[in-house]
Amino acid sequence: MKKVVSLVIFTILSFPFFSNDLPIVEYGSINHPVIDDEGMVVSQRMIASEVGAQILAQGGNAVDAAVATGLALAVVLPRAGNLGGGGFMVIYLKEEDKTIAIDYREKAPSAATRDLFLDENGDYDRKKAQFSLLSAGVPGSVAGFHHALTRYGTLTWEEVLQPAIKLAEDGFVIPHDLANTLASKRYRERLSADPAAAKVFFKKNKEIYSAGEILVQKDLAWTLKQLSQNGPEAFYSGDIAKLIVKEMERNGGLITLQDLKNYNVAERQPLEGSYKGYKVVSMPPSSSGGTHLIQMLNMLEDFPIKEMGFGSADTIHILAEVMKRAYADRSKYLGDSDFYKVPSSLISKKYAKALNKEISLDQVTPSNEVSPGNPYPYESPDTTHFSVMDSYGNAVSNTYTLNFSYGSGKMIPGTGMLINNEMDDFSSKPGTPNGYGLLGSEANAIEGNKRPLSSMTPTIIFKDQKPYMVFGSPGGSRIITTVLQVALNVMEHEMNIAQAVHSPRMHHQWLPEVLMLEKGFGSDTEKLLESKGYKLYQSSTMGSVQAIVKEGNYFYGSADPRRPSAGVATP
Repeated sequence: MKKVVSLVIFTILSFPFFSNDLPIVEYGSINHPVIDDEGMVVSQRMIASEVGAQILAQGGNAVDAAVATGLALAVVLPRAGNLGGGGFMVIYLKEEDKTIAIDYREKAPSAATRDLFLDENGDYDRKKAQFSLLSAGVPGSVAGFHHALTRYGTLTWEEVLQPAIKLAEDGFVIPHDLANTLASKRYRERLSADPAAAKVFFKKNKEIYSAGEILVQKDLAWTLKQLSQNGPEAFYSGDIAKLIVKEMERNGGLITLQDLKNYNVAERQPLEGSYKGYKVVSMPPSSSGGTHLIQMLNMLEDFPIKEMGFGSADTIHILAEVMKRAYADRSKYLGDSDFYKVPSSLISKKYAKALNKEISLDQVTPSNEVSPGNPYPYESPDTTHFSVMDSYGNAVSNTYTLNFSYGSGKMIPGTGMLINNEMDDFSSKPGTPNGYGLLGSEANAIEGNKRPLSSMTPTIIFKDQKPYMVFGSPGGSRIITTVLQVALNVMEHEMNIAQAVHSPRMHHQWLPEVLMLEKGFGSDTEKLLESKGYKLYQSSTMGSVQAIVKEGNYFYGSADPRRPSAGVATP
């Protein structure tokens, strides 16, 4: 009898009390997610995550919390959170068992032409394309958030705006990373050169704010109040619109009042793929993210990634070869689907198998021997992401941006709002890389009212027909590969979500012909990769994944430590 009792005691001590597939706490891991059973918000600023969690606590759903979080980030994460940019949102609605893709990407002003950024010699003018008001597309964030809330939320526009208004009006404590970026030579010079931006982000005589001080943004508070009182019309036809147009006219921008009035959100059918029993739902064009995430997963299904092991030279080699082919296809076939027919066969498993025939397990394929494939026979850096799941079973994955950190560096006077430089995401000149080194073709040529191609990849993965993983990342051209690797870490390498997010990453985008590695892979792995023919580049950190996994009755969240001040909040 004593033996039986002792055995029972041992069993209780050794195993969790719960029937979940994942234990509540994994003491075998050094990486631990945040755990809760009532819902979760993960964003690049803890204070914004807390705003979203409070909305959930008040009875709001995931869409309510997502919009409140996005509006709060526009105040507390000025380098990427925004009103003057755009992005993408993927929503799952439990009651309807339905996924929705909301495209609120910026649009080119109607007067934009394909040669907009070429100089008198026909060469790409970087300054025009990236740091002038010509680089600004018509912003979509306000329209996108309002569209999502009014169609799929439960709270009012005024309610979800209140936390952002308070943060702008009363101020928030400046974290170290915001203070550091404002003090850096690059951003100090860029932002201080713009009178409106200098007024907001620096003290008198352009003195730098220190971490721990309070940043008050009265003009931004006014803008948010206008939105609260008058809805998105304030932005697209009212007083805010007039200030935007006035600044455009004064400094050579193209956005007109008619451009703002004509802006529309596009609700699209999400892309769906599968990977070894999981369903993968992601963003369709005008983002390239979902297309190439699914394309690469299709290719990788044929390789024993789990057996090769995380971070091995063999695994990295296969990932690099797959990435190269996806990015080669991106350069030719991807653009705004309202203007260009993107081949649906890019996400065909038959097409993936055809591409795989070109891959050697032993040797690198030089980039000059990789060209865009032919999918037709198979027809049948600074951005921010936040993820939300609620107790009702709904989920939101949202990525939005100003393009570069702080966008164009230009602020619309009187609004406290930075304006994007998204026009550089078009292909300004075939064969000439944009600010992220990406090449484009006619599919992504500049045209009035067209949306520039993006790499943003907000994604929801389903397991057993239920939303399992909600995640995404910033990172420019490295967004897609970052999302891919975190997905594989969970689905193949069986990591908990904290391990999956924390693990080192790699990237290859076809051109330039370098394999980028974060620190952490080890010198032996690097030597093996060099022996296969890779040119290695020690990269800074890649991406900032904000992720949630739902397993059983519990939410497991992880904020990427690559960006300080990110955080997971619960109701």
